Amino acid sequence: MITERTVELVWHDLTPRLLEVWRVEQLSPRMVRITLGGEQLDGFSYGAPDDHVKVFFPEEGAELPVMPTLGEEGLEPPPPGSPLPVYRDYTVRYLRPEQRELDIDFALHGHGPGGSWAAKAQVGQKVGILGPRGSNVVPQTFDWYLLGADETALPALAAWLEQLPADATVLAFVEVADAAEQQPVCRPVTWLHRDRGQSLTEAVTTAGLPEGDGYVWVAGEATGLKPIRRHLRARGLNRNWMEIDGYWKRGVVNLDHHEDDDA
Repeated sequence: MITERTVELVWHDLTPRLLEVWRVEQLSPRMVRITLGGEQLDGFSYGAPDDHVKVFFPEEGAELPVMPTLGEEGLEPPPPGSPLPVYRDYTVRYLRPEQRELDIDFALHGHGPGGSWAAKAQVGQKVGILGPRGSNVVPQTFDWYLLGADETALPALAAWLEQLPADATVLAFVEVADAAEQQPVCRPVTWLHRDRGQSLTEAVTTAGLPEGDGYVWVAGEATGLKPIRRHLRARGLNRNWMEIDGYWKRGVVNLDHHEDDDA
């Protein structure tokens, strides 16, 4: 019997939503979970662990964010002279539709509108969200899964661990600043600490892979992912069964989700 292993792209309706901060939870010194809620979450859906939304933040001193305008081709530019929306992409961590709650985990880098807002977020503040636009639904029939992330992609990797079958063979690597940034996850992972000189790039490129067909999902700093991408392709892995995404790029203020080039 031939097992079907085609990644399916599922599209979602785009609806701008204005939500309120309901809870703020410090997960680690550099990671905070913001629970957003409200009636406008009705109808929100997503379908894959790495699904992301655009989060729209208020300007400094403003109460409400500038919300997006949608046209037939997606986001439309605001009229000349109008304030520009301020937004970044973030992974959906948990959705509780019955409670009208959505969790998003923010890495606190000390710069950028998202991290700066999250570091001072308070209950009652408002943000906008848009998306997800689509989901890459990966079959749960692969012989093994290789997962890798830095702290910016840790929420997605944690969701991967939760959504894969309990008997799946999973190799997971997570690079964080130090031991204080480790979080409880539902499966064993290899934690890599930058303060000890450990890196995601070295761990993934030296990892032994099981026999059979595997799916690879790795995300983090774009420059560090290039040698990972080259290495895995050189090993002859099926390109259709690899997702290697740059969530951010060192020295670049805003990297649109996702960068997945052929470098």
